[in-house]
Amino acid sequence: MSTILLLCASNIFMTFAWYGHLKFMHDKPLWVAILISWGIAFFEYCLMVPANRLGYGQWSGYQLKIIQEVITLVVFAGFAWLVLGEKLRWNYAVSLGLIALAVWFAFGVNRPAAPAA
Repeated sequence: MSTILLLCASNIFMTFAWYGHLKFMHDKPLWVAILISWGIAFFEYCLMVPANRLGYGQWSGYQLKIIQEVITLVVFAGFAWLVLGEKLRWNYAVSLGLIALAVWFAFGVNRPAAPAA
């Protein structure tokens, strides 16, 4: 659970680092946006690296990456709606559904069988 919480927090920082300048710094020079984004991304790394270390024994590297990408998309959907004022269109919703299906394939397929009682 701590891995998921750290991944969520790190993705909030990264979303603001990557996309926050579109709303809050669009009138600033690009170099200012880049420097501020790097500063914000520092905190993302301070959360992402421990999240991956904590989660690696529990999940494979592939699974950690898939979890991280899903969290990124969910965080971004909220950011786009709340901060950028963009609506979730049907094709984006379908895309998110297909990603959810990919998560099911990553975590639900080829599970070891439960031991016989």
